[in-house]
Amino acid sequence: MAIDAVCIQAVVAELRPQLIGARIDKIQQPAKDQVVLLFRGRRLLLDAGAGAPRIHLTAAVRDNPAQPPMFCMLLRKHLAGARVADIVQPPLERLVRIELDASDELGRTGRRALVLEAMGRRSNLILLDGEGRVIDSLRRVDADMSAARQVLPGLFYQPPASAGRLPVTEETETGFAARFAAAPAEEALDAFLLGSYFGLSPLMARELAFQAAGDTDARLFQLGGPAPLWRAMEAFLDRIRREDFLPVCLLRDGRPLDFACVPVEQYGGAAETVVYGSFSALLDAFYEARERQERARQRGADLLRAASTARDRLRRKLALQEKEYAQTQERDKLRIQGDLITANLFRMERGQSRLECEDYYDGGAPVTIPLDPLLSPQQNAAKYYKRYTKAKTAEKYLREQMGIAGRDLEYLESVLAEIAQAETEQDFLDIREELREAGFLKKQGRGKKEKARPAAPWEFRTGGGFRVQVGRNNRQNDKLTLKDADRRDLWLHAQKIHGSHVILRCAGGPSPSAEDVAQAAMLAAWFSQARGSGNVPVDYTEVRNVKKPAGGRPGMVVYTTCRTVNVTPEGGTVENLRAR
Repeated sequence: MAIDAVCIQAVVAELRPQLIGARIDKIQQPAKDQVVLLFRGRRLLLDAGAGAPRIHLTAAVRDNPAQPPMFCMLLRKHLAGARVADIVQPPLERLVRIELDASDELGRTGRRALVLEAMGRRSNLILLDGEGRVIDSLRRVDADMSAARQVLPGLFYQPPASAGRLPVTEETETGFAARFAAAPAEEALDAFLLGSYFGLSPLMARELAFQAAGDTDARLFQLGGPAPLWRAMEAFLDRIRREDFLPVCLLRDGRPLDFACVPVEQYGGAAETVVYGSFSALLDAFYEARERQERARQRGADLLRAASTARDRLRRKLALQEKEYAQTQERDKLRIQGDLITANLFRMERGQSRLECEDYYDGGAPVTIPLDPLLSPQQNAAKYYKRYTKAKTAEKYLREQMGIAGRDLEYLESVLAEIAQAETEQDFLDIREELREAGFLKKQGRGKKEKARPAAPWEFRTGGGFRVQVGRNNRQNDKLTLKDADRRDLWLHAQKIHGSHVILRCAGGPSPSAEDVAQAAMLAAWFSQARGSGNVPVDYTEVRNVKKPAGGRPGMVVYTTCRTVNVTPEGGTVENLRAR
């Protein structure tokens, strides 16, 4: 979610008492669209990126390029040592202006302004002089890019044009009723609000619709009049005027979904609400988690592509081997043809292209055998015997190679299942290292090795208090089952499909109940390729019955004397079992 004007108002209200009068000690530009102003004990992030424009204090320490960008050098020239005079936001605009008292090279004091326009793909960061002229900007906008508004050095700064809609804070009950009556009855409430006013985000428009009608998809005609929607909007506007804000973050499955400056009820139990102590802490955590997810997604996409390519290559190779193997099964025909040529040497002459004779292996039926006219009869017979021997040798070799290819193909299928389950950047690093060790990715050169700090297994706790560990990848599955687990612990795995090894820790204590085993089996089904299925069979046995086959790839085991329980994986139950 991009930050909206109301959230910016909340952030500005929070920043003003903390930063007015503060001195800028350092200026950094860690990324193309990010500038960090360092005050004593505080870091102010200004992000003008198209995907996540925002302003807030940050605790994250970002790596800086060895050579500062030109815009960073310009900011250092004009703003190093400057003090914040004011931080202002035009009403309901996604724009923040930081007024600064600065000194030039000769020690003369003057006014500078740093303007952040947090407007999606049109976001920008602009440095102004005391007269309101543009000194420079992160992105220069010339006449070819915008005929209406240029942002170039030397030009007077012009704020972005208004959206042409009424600011939501200027609406009256009478005006709202008139707009409501003129709107199509079939129009959705959130669409009506977004089309009529500026200053509302899609999230807040849906929230107002939910508060008015109990449904985010409700239509105007369902309300029976404007009163319910006006009451919801009036309460929201009253909070804005009083600056009664609450920094809330919405989580789904433990991952950031959205954030707002007022409580959000439209998701019900489908999202968890977390209240932060400040908007800066909220935005810092939200976008850091989102950036981490994006990095993980990119790593996951690269790994998925590499593993899929290797799998498809193996499939083609195995298909060719199977075709060649099928041909070796016809080798007896080659030996018989050699025998028939040898038996009929007395009838043959050099230069013949075929031999027509009786097949005494088939009751004397007539048969035609192709010959090479450039070879003698004896050489033709030797050629058929040689092809027979070669096919016999190839059968043994192909059988071995097909077995290896089949195991590698099964292994890559398990890796693809791991990638689908991976959650963190470290999960992808572990899988990448596993593929390198298996020979499916090139090993890194000296000086490029990633940090080797494998993630811990997922931890859960059953209703009976038993600890359950779930492997994140094949190498961790091996370690968890073959090294870490006690021989008396229970080992669980989804039957005949790829999935994680699950260990129910119960050695040296009371035996787990059927409910505990069923909950551990639920985890085994959830962390497998059968996550979206129902009634999944899960095998379980003591760890002592699980062995590693000779030459088996990571994660591959064999087991005996198992029992089976059928479960249906459910995400809500899995979250309830997660160890806190």
